[in-house]
Amino acid sequence: MKFLDQCKIYIRSGHGGDGCVSFRREAYVEYGGPDGGDGGDGGDVWIEAVEGLNTLIDYRYKQHFRADRGGHGMGKNRTGARAEDAVLKVPVGTEILEDDKETVIADLDEVGKRVLLAAGGSGGWGNARFKTATNQAPRRYNPGLPGEERWIWLRLKLIADVGLLGLPNAGKSTFLSVVSAAKPKIADYPFTTLVPNLGVVDLGPSTRFVIADIPGLIEGASEGAGLGHRFLAHVERCKVLLHLIDATQDNPDEAYLKIRGELEAYADHLADKPEIIALTKADSLLPEQLEEARQQLARVTDKKVEIISSVAKQNITPVLRQLAAYVYEEDLSMLDDDISEEGWTP
Repeated sequence: MKFLDQCKIYIRSGHGGDGCVSFRREAYVEYGGPDGGDGGDGGDVWIEAVEGLNTLIDYRYKQHFRADRGGHGMGKNRTGARAEDAVLKVPVGTEILEDDKETVIADLDEVGKRVLLAAGGSGGWGNARFKTATNQAPRRYNPGLPGEERWIWLRLKLIADVGLLGLPNAGKSTFLSVVSAAKPKIADYPFTTLVPNLGVVDLGPSTRFVIADIPGLIEGASEGAGLGHRFLAHVERCKVLLHLIDATQDNPDEAYLKIRGELEAYADHLADKPEIIALTKADSLLPEQLEEARQQLARVTDKKVEIISSVAKQNITPVLRQLAAYVYEEDLSMLDDDISEEGWTP
């Protein structure tokens, strides 16, 4: 299934049905009078967040959604049927924006949340409504009111507890594949991840959280360079960020500052999120080389720097426990001691 996180669609609610002009004609009924019924209301357009979806791909091939028109009124005071509503189903975390792509209409951040996008037109009155003492045979009716129509944008922000950040080829996809059952594409060249990937980390019966692997950021991502600008929005809802830095590169401190600069340029609240820093690919360097990389990072940040190896599963569990502590907002240092470092699998 392809990943699609934003799209533009057209919606239109149903028109109301017209009222009816009719007169009662029955044998042995004197002065039958008007009996034209009202028209039915047009269908509304709703949007609802549902489980089981993680992409907007359904709206890639169909962009126009229209609710049905209400039924017209009929004789014998019969009211036209109300049209069925049109319900658009989207993943949890979808934002609805106006055509200007800036004004937020609603944020569907919970399962079952439902928002009315366009109300159907009201049905028109039949001539029975216009009967008075001085006008007992009215030939007037009201047409149904038109429905609403508009263009809107749908923008998906993934619901994840932890966001993986780092320059291209920093080991994010490898880390995700080790700690969860996700199977992202992994290769020895940059930009192997073209769309965000989600994985569920299971540390125990009551300790689970979702990690989002965001495509590698580059300098200028906050201004639209590379792939990062479009996908930075997916980490806005994360409770904590895991910043992975390739320990085999020459200047890990510069790599860290580049990503921090892009976060601050994109949104202040994103840069203020809790962050765990980890040097990856520790199995490829000697201990003294790892210490040198750690010291370089210590010159630009006062946060503790973890050293991990996803391939060798080195120091993975302690990092996951720290992430869980932020996700659950409590101290999980004593979490299930039966989880050992060797042979640990998600």
